[in-house]
Amino acid sequence: MPAARPPVRPRAKRIEADAAEKNRPLVEDIRLLGRILGDVIREQEGREAFELIERIRQLSVAYRLKRDAQAGRALDRLLKNLSSDQTVSVIRAFSYFSHLANIAEDRHHVRRREHHERQGHVQEGSLAYSFERLAEGGVRAEDIARMLQRAYISPVLTAHPTEVQRKSILDAERAIAELIHQRDELHTQRELDDNEAQIRARVTQLWQTRMLRYTKLTVANEIENALSYYHTTFLRQIPRLYRSLERALPGFDIAPFFRMGHWIGGDRDGNPNVTAATLEYALRQQAETALRHYLTEVHALGAELSVSAMLVDVTPALAALAERSPDTNEHRRDEPYRRALIGMYARLAATLSHLTGTEALRHAVAPSTPYANAAEFLADLRTIEDSLAHHHGAALAEVRLRPLIRAVQVFGFHLATVDLRQSSDKHEAVVAELLARARVESGYAQLHEIHKIELLVQQLRDPRPLRVRGASYSELTESELAIFETARLMRERFGPEAIRHYIISHTETVSDLLEVLLLQKEAGLMRGTLGEDAVADLIVVPLFETIGDLRQAGPIMRTFYALPGVIDLVQRSGGEQDIMLGYSDSNKDGGYFTSNWELYRAEIELVEHFKRLQAEHGITLRLFHGRGGTVGRGGGPSYQAILAQPPGTVNGQIRLTEQGEVIASKYANPEIGLRNLETLVAATLEATLLHPSKSPPKSFLEAAQALSEASMKAYRKLVYETPGFTDYFFAATPIREIAELNIGSRPASRKATRAIEDLRAIPWSFSWGQCRVALPGWYGFGSAIEAFLGQGSQRKERIALLMRMHRQWPFFRTLLSNMDMVLAKTDMAVAARYVELVEDKRLGRRIFKAIEAEWQRTHEALALITGQTQRLASNPALARSIEHRFPYLDPINHLQVELMRRYRQQKDAGEVHERVQRGIHISINGIAAGLRNTG
Repeated sequence: MPAARPPVRPRAKRIEADAAEKNRPLVEDIRLLGRILGDVIREQEGREAFELIERIRQLSVAYRLKRDAQAGRALDRLLKNLSSDQTVSVIRAFSYFSHLANIAEDRHHVRRREHHERQGHVQEGSLAYSFERLAEGGVRAEDIARMLQRAYISPVLTAHPTEVQRKSILDAERAIAELIHQRDELHTQRELDDNEAQIRARVTQLWQTRMLRYTKLTVANEIENALSYYHTTFLRQIPRLYRSLERALPGFDIAPFFRMGHWIGGDRDGNPNVTAATLEYALRQQAETALRHYLTEVHALGAELSVSAMLVDVTPALAALAERSPDTNEHRRDEPYRRALIGMYARLAATLSHLTGTEALRHAVAPSTPYANAAEFLADLRTIEDSLAHHHGAALAEVRLRPLIRAVQVFGFHLATVDLRQSSDKHEAVVAELLARARVESGYAQLHEIHKIELLVQQLRDPRPLRVRGASYSELTESELAIFETARLMRERFGPEAIRHYIISHTETVSDLLEVLLLQKEAGLMRGTLGEDAVADLIVVPLFETIGDLRQAGPIMRTFYALPGVIDLVQRSGGEQDIMLGYSDSNKDGGYFTSNWELYRAEIELVEHFKRLQAEHGITLRLFHGRGGTVGRGGGPSYQAILAQPPGTVNGQIRLTEQGEVIASKYANPEIGLRNLETLVAATLEATLLHPSKSPPKSFLEAAQALSEASMKAYRKLVYETPGFTDYFFAATPIREIAELNIGSRPASRKATRAIEDLRAIPWSFSWGQCRVALPGWYGFGSAIEAFLGQGSQRKERIALLMRMHRQWPFFRTLLSNMDMVLAKTDMAVAARYVELVEDKRLGRRIFKAIEAEWQRTHEALALITGQTQRLASNPALARSIEHRFPYLDPINHLQVELMRRYRQQKDAGEVHERVQRGIHISINGIAAGLRNTG
């Protein structure tokens, strides 16, 4: 007789019932979308295909959620015997279900937030919550406004070598998301039926749309994808963000501190497809996006501001603006606002043509004189605002004019700042060639660092250029110099905010920074001479990536600023110093814990140095966090990540990258986009105005150092010191198939080798996520805790210390929270399937056994420190989401393994079946969607 189940306590029952009631609309949305998808599959593929997919779904749910081992064996047999056509059909079905479930979850997040707001509850990460905390902490409104006056917050969108979404798919899914949103406002059955019919049409579109690209993604495609988020979210939601701040701080002028940044079109590191031409194309496209938005809004304002001068007076400035308008229509003689706006529209249309070569869609009058810059356009908008304010028309400005004014302040005519990035070795090669051709130094690359610095400083003090007129240079040198020259031209055309930062990948020495200053001088981006009157247009931004680089960050910046003339140069150029910290490569180099700890230490050292520079010379430090989507690459909730920064490191200044599928999950839905934008501001306010200034206790820092050393040792022992590990990685993950997938304009590896060192950190993380190991997000921590605790009398004390660190230290707590989330998404049983692909069976078993043992140690270490034996015990909503996704992910993982086996066998035999390859690539898309992150 089976053992009786323990009775469910009334309180637990009530919590369960409450959770079920809260999630009822979510469950209904998922059921609706699942039913429609099933209907579409039945209609498109036939009853037999539908029943096969439904059978797989039922077995997977029974195996995963009900722990039915028999169902698991039946599922395994069924999946192994599918034909290639059946396999692709099943993978597509489960992948699209993940996409649709994401849409439903996003809508439910918005729904729950709206519910809390109606109840008067404030949620962590919202501006309302932060303002409450600031008030409790005694921070006054004027302190907040003053801080925002000098603040600079900027999310930076980057292209992604593992971005798996096609824009056609994203557009269809946005339409479905909007229709699901509308259902909450519909009341009659007829309205609901009409809405369902529209959803059915869009799901049919999805099923009949190719999920994958046939050709490799181009930089132009990446630019187009990024700009689509401006139409859906940024252009309208960022002004809403400012409006929330204005309401919270009445009577204070809120400076335009929040700006967008881009790498797409300017990031050349390892991407030969980014050239001077793509940089120009990116800025033209950005300008067109901004200007067309302004044209639309000015046209709409013209329709709304039908104010008659017969009824209401206007200011003299507005009257003059109307008189300058080329609009001579007699019907509008008494409508000065309309006449003024028609004139402004004509000037904007001319600006569009001048800057982008494209034409406005409508013309009341012919295009006239272009605006010289965004400030001129802004001044005209202010003239309208001022006239309305002085003549009882403030309400007319609130809905459209004021958001437009804010948009122009933030986006200008350039939309977003484009960063330039290149690897330091490329700069060295260009400078070496310039010096050799100018007969200054024939062996620059071989010089000792001290002599390099001396030579570069000498050249920066010389007003003469190095380039020899009429001399021929290598393709690399011509290409690199063309970027700098194009940057100067683009700044002249689109304004100085269009390009502000030059990022140096692999910064290892002071000469890496000086080389970029010298290249700016060659292109006219630096004027004057070092030590006298030099001014540089672009902020030279070192990027410290590996563990070794992070340890050298402080010494390099100290030496750079000690050079005669550098402090004066930075002061004259705006007094700002950005420093970028790389989460991805440091993780690949030293593992999760060590990467985070070395970043923390580097930040503390840099802040200490720049405190003096700020006090004595007014130079502001801004840290730029190169975070990826997965936790192994610095991902995780932004709010907690910013609050976990070391004391004094935020100080109102932060830039951070947003990458790949993370951009879609954060910003495809406008309401969720607004929440994520709010979170960045809220966390920055709290970290700056509430963050404790004192460092954590010495015992915490010493413990973290010990954990870091042990963790890095365990990680490097596996990844870099285990014989055959590279072969294992290339066999037991889909890294080879990812490299062939048309999902990014950049190659997966920096060099044509299989060395882990040369592999880009993004596909490295992406591959481990696909096979459900997610190794970069946790490996080494379990061994580190084991070594730190030891077996002696200090064990109890050290456990207590770790528990105290978890309670009291945001850095440690956030690190463990993110690791908890990663482990919740891993699955060693699924991962074991991939090990079957390793040809050397003994090697496969040996390495997987080591990974599995470390996973167990890490799981136990987390439970010991946090007191939570279940993963995500502190986040039950996410735990439920992941638990209910697994049954839909498991079949995709199983089929991915099967298809990889077939594909590799076919490839060895020289007869690859296109459908098998396509199935693998669709499975990569489906798993990425199901896990809701990529690399």
